[in-house]
Amino acid sequence: MVTAPDILCIGSVLWDIIGRSPSHMRAGSDVPGRITRIPGGVAMNIAMTLRRFGLTPALLTSVGRDPEGDELIAECRRMGIITDHIYRSDDLPTDRYMAVEGANGLIAAIADAHSLEAAGAKVLRPLEDGRLGDAGAPWAGPIALDGNLTEGLLADIAASDLFAQADLRVAPASPGKAERLLPLLTQPNATIYLNLEEAGLLLQARFDTAPEAARALRQRGAGRVLVTNGADTAAAVSPDGLLTATPPEVLVTRITGAGDTFMAAHIVAELRGDAGQAALKAALQAAADYVSGEV
Repeated sequence: MVTAPDILCIGSVLWDIIGRSPSHMRAGSDVPGRITRIPGGVAMNIAMTLRRFGLTPALLTSVGRDPEGDELIAECRRMGIITDHIYRSDDLPTDRYMAVEGANGLIAAIADAHSLEAAGAKVLRPLEDGRLGDAGAPWAGPIALDGNLTEGLLADIAASDLFAQADLRVAPASPGKAERLLPLLTQPNATIYLNLEEAGLLLQARFDTAPEAARALRQRGAGRVLVTNGADTAAAVSPDGLLTATPPEVLVTRITGAGDTFMAAHIVAELRGDAGQAALKAALQAAADYVSGEV
């Protein structure tokens, strides 16, 4: 029997290949460090954090029927994440992400999510064929959605009745994909999670602070938006007003996945009943613990 999920995570599930060095790096640097391969992707990172906080997420994504895909599915199941609804393709390989991080932060990254993009609407079939909902009884719980889906599919989601009753939480996946979220920006049931760079790209503007960006997004019709800015002040804006909080000071040991951890922790805090300021601070603390290597 398939376990009923607490939340759906829709988007990229892949292998993260991360090279980290304690040295400051620049273009062309060749330094010693460590290279790891771990489960990753925005949807996966969010699911892992949700699981750590006691929720049971289900993944809606594309994973190849290749050895890498089999290993990834096995790792998800080991962590208690529901994989029964994942689209498995015979023709599309399992996606990958590669990043290089130095003491001065993220140096470069490449996301190869082409299989997820090629699978398209096939990853959403469980929401319409009765497994997780259908047109007559759409999914009414929380959904974490990432911008690794195509711009066209995200626009279809914004207009679809299958998502109209969901508590929709949305992240762009990377600055390069921030503009894909424009159709979802004004959805009344959507909460958008962005960093300062992504907020600027989404609105084709430049902002110096997270509160400034959050206010501009609200003026453009956004319902609920959270904007982070690394170690500087973060902001949350909604019809109830603007909230701000400063992340705890920590020694940064890793970068990749920090924004996903923030988003997942904020979802968890609100689901357990935390009010706006408390939820924002809880999410910033969780992200700080993550980048410091505490979790």
